[in-house]
Amino acid sequence: MIRLQYNISQPDLRNLVVGVDTKVPLANNTYVTAVNFDNAASTPPFFSVMKEINNFAPWYSSVHRGAGYKSIVSTQVYEDGRQVIKDFVKVDKEKDVVIYTRNTTESINMLAYLLCENDKNQVILSTWMEHLANDLPWRGKFTVDYVEIDDYGRLRLDDLENKLKKYSGRVKLVTVTGASNITGYVNPIHEIAKIVHKHGTKVLIDGAQLVPHIGVDMKPFGSPEHIDYLVFSSHKMYSPFGVGVLIGPQEVFANSEPVYKGGGDVKLVTHQSIYWEEPPARDEAGTPNVMGVAALTAAIKTMQSIGIERIEAYENALTNYALNRLKYLPHIDIYAYSQINKRKVSIIPFNIRGVHHELTAKILSGEDGIEVRNGLFCAHPYALRLLNLTSEHIDYFVNNPDIPFPGLVRVSFGLYNNSLEVDRFITALQKIIADKSYYIMKYSDGR
Repeated sequence: MIRLQYNISQPDLRNLVVGVDTKVPLANNTYVTAVNFDNAASTPPFFSVMKEINNFAPWYSSVHRGAGYKSIVSTQVYEDGRQVIKDFVKVDKEKDVVIYTRNTTESINMLAYLLCENDKNQVILSTWMEHLANDLPWRGKFTVDYVEIDDYGRLRLDDLENKLKKYSGRVKLVTVTGASNITGYVNPIHEIAKIVHKHGTKVLIDGAQLVPHIGVDMKPFGSPEHIDYLVFSSHKMYSPFGVGVLIGPQEVFANSEPVYKGGGDVKLVTHQSIYWEEPPARDEAGTPNVMGVAALTAAIKTMQSIGIERIEAYENALTNYALNRLKYLPHIDIYAYSQINKRKVSIIPFNIRGVHHELTAKILSGEDGIEVRNGLFCAHPYALRLLNLTSEHIDYFVNNPDIPFPGLVRVSFGLYNNSLEVDRFITALQKIIADKSYYIMKYSDGR
């Protein structure tokens, strides 16, 4: 295991990423080098990704049906990307298929439509931890129930088992985040798969927050630990060019009508008949984002050259360093179990007591050039539970829109962040805590 010496950065990793030295304006009209602690939302691109985009651009053309040389090159780049993805997450290459989408949200929505049989008796088991992208697409198509969390916000596998028994024979799919976008908790996806398969159903892993940080192995068909479906996005893994991935059994897609219909997903059409292409082309109607695929491929290759184990170890050490410093600050509430040896991705949710989450984010940006995210992070039920807000609390704020709604502040690290940036962040928090009234007055105008 690679360990971070807390006063040492990893310059070779930092030098891989575009924009790390960009200066941004502060409230006093001076400029400072930005600190980006909002990587869970989206990451900046690798230099290797930008180089690949520029190198490929002169050869760009439409894919699959063109006879020209550029079209042949573009098709090769597009299809080779699937093999890179398969190797990266260890897909069963014989039985699984990689489908390109725009992002994780579209991937899950597509799968929800493909699996829907208009039978409300069928059940989707989601969890309390989920991003809305892994909750809302299932509503209205299935009966949806949610696996419980414990007092620390961690997934309760005993409740998963209980609900599989409760809905025996009715569960169409169990859909679980690989890592929470609020707490950073990493769920034991292979243990979950074993439980789910024991009850005769399938599992989808939302890998948006997992794949960029921790090695994922989908395992082969026939293994009780096999991941049936996996989704993730390029924009969270140093390739923000609009590509998502949906991976699943080829036979499922081969036996379903595509969600999007048009050019590219058919072999032949008459006014009386439609002959669909085989997957994955069947589910990739329209002109695809070839440039985005080239960028994602380059990002994956860069991550592989670094070593995903090294990425996890470094980010974990940096997160533990930040947690160790945060927990000694007064008036800081951390909303995640901070035991050092628990596996997590590089996310920390917190609040400064007496300072609204939105103000904290504004002050960090305006005074110190530190970018964080605040709010409910598109995982509203989970965030509200972490904040211990009852339905009465929620009704109060909904009915009084002039009163700022509660939420959290989230810092999330990438492989290029370092301990010096964490130190700068801690110093900024110390200033806010020491003179809360001044900063609240300065940044509360018009609230």
